[in-house]
This record gives sequence, structure tokens and C-alpha cells, in this order.
Amino acid sequence: MTYYLYHIPGKKIGITKDLKKRVEKQQGYNEGEYDIILETDDINIASEAEISLQKAFGYRVDETPYNKLKFNKEENDMNINVTEQTTTFPCPVNKLKGQLMDNMGMKWETDHGSCILTPMSIEWIMQNVLTSKYNTQRCYVYNKAFARWFDNNNAYPSNGHTTRTGGLAPTGMKERVCGEPEFSKRHCDDCDCEERTIDQYNQFDLIRKWADERGLYEKGDPKTQALKLVEEVGEISRAIIKDDFDEVIDGIGDSVVVLTNLAELMGVSIEECIASAYGVISKRTGKMVNGTFVKD
Repeated sequence: MTYYLYHIPGKKIGITKDLKKRVEKQQGYNEGEYDIILETDDINIASEAEISLQKAFGYRVDETPYNKLKFNKEENDMNINVTEQTTTFPCPVNKLKGQLMDNMGMKWETDHGSCILTPMSIEWIMQNVLTSKYNTQRCYVYNKAFARWFDNNNAYPSNGHTTRTGGLAPTGMKERVCGEPEFSKRHCDDCDCEERTIDQYNQFDLIRKWADERGLYEKGDPKTQALKLVEEVGEISRAIIKDDFDEVIDGIGDSVVVLTNLAELMGVSIEECIASAYGVISKRTGKMVNGTFVKD
């Protein structure tokens, strides 16, 4: 199933599974009068992007996110049953993994914290799932144990490989070895290897030179760049879910290019934005909760 995040300039931002029917036939707009911001098979990514952009552009914000609408629930989740102690899945253990994989990205709340389906969390479920005593066609996991696992692990998969800075690399991503050309100088600060840089020139300067030569700063629009950024973030999210390392690298790089150009169009430099952000986060304290840093 493909979800289209579309933009009718000056009017609205919405989501549909059928552009012709929803935007053209029902709303009366012709092709060329609306833009497709994002195409994704992940309803959660589309839904989050829709709300964020509706707020950013000052449009009416939907009271109920698209992925929470009643007509979307059946195709988006497994109709799990969450109680104080357990999360029960509506299938036997031998069919569970396939259903979990089909619902990658699905998230639910328990009394002990949030849970989300990722390749790594699915492996945990399969290792700890139990068959219901009352119905062999249903199985379950204990919420407290599952939530505590999220507190102590990255929500995204890893295969034991670590980055030069000590973090875990997602499944399918090769180990980052110090000195390899694709990893920049900052990864070598604490070792004895020969320092290497991706390029002797400032990468942001090269991006700005490229964009300026193509007239982006003369004729570009910050709103267009903002929409482009959402598209690139969607690409990164899909690549992570699919464990596609090359596409993750490509998506992050494209996002940096878009952010560099967006900053320039707003009259500031990307370096200033980074310095401003670091000035704030360097003083911030907090803790990791369910794979996310939560500030105090």
C-alpha cells in the first residue's frame, strides 16, 4: 500500500492512497495544481510528516492523525490486545514473525512504556513469546520485560558491530573501521591511525557553490526546501527499516544538502545553526528512554 502526502499550495496538506480520486475527482484539482511531497508504504511516517507540515505551514491541523483514523486501523495494525501485564498477538507463535514483519514500525503504549516493532525488537519478541494457556491461536509477551528491554537497547537493530564512537551499527551495516575513507577525521581523534578527511575543502562551501551556480539561492523557496527535507527524512526512515546502508548514507547526505540550502535561503549559514544548537544541547542533561534521549 502506497500513501501519498500531497500539498495544495495555500490550501492544505493531506494524505491519500488514491490521488486521482481524492485530490482530482473529489477536490477538483488538476495535475500540476498540487505537489506530491512524499510517497511511502509506511503509514506512520506519512502521518507524522502530515501533522508536522500542517503546523509548519499554518494550515488546519487534523485533530486525529491519519494513522489513527478508524478506517486505517485494520490495515495498519494486528489488532493486538494490551493489558496491564501483557501484549497479546492474534495468531499462533508459528505465524507471528511474518505478521510482525508486515507491521514494521507499529507502535503501542503499555503501563511500563512505549513499544515499537523493529527488526531487533521482533527478534526479542520471538525469543520471549509464550503461547496462551486458554487459546493456542494466540500468544503474548510480558510488557514490563519488553519495555525494560527498550530502556536498555537501541530500538533499531544491531549485529554487534560498533562505530568508532562506540555506538551500535544497525543490522546489515558494516562495521566502521578507523581510517576507512568514508569515515571522517572526527572518528580518529582518540587513536593512533593516520588522520584522514573526506575533502580538504569545507563541504558546506562546496554545497553552497553548487547551489549558487544553479540559481537555487536566486530563485529558490524555503517552503520548497522544507518539503524536500521531509521527503529525504522519509527516505532515510525507509532505508533504516530495510537495513539498506547505502541508502541511509545517501539519505543523510541529501538531507544535509537540503538543510544547508534552507539555512542559506533563510539568511543564515548551516554552521551558525549547528553552533546555536550545540550551544543548547551541550548544557542539556537527561537520560535515554525507549531509545530516545529525554531531557530533564
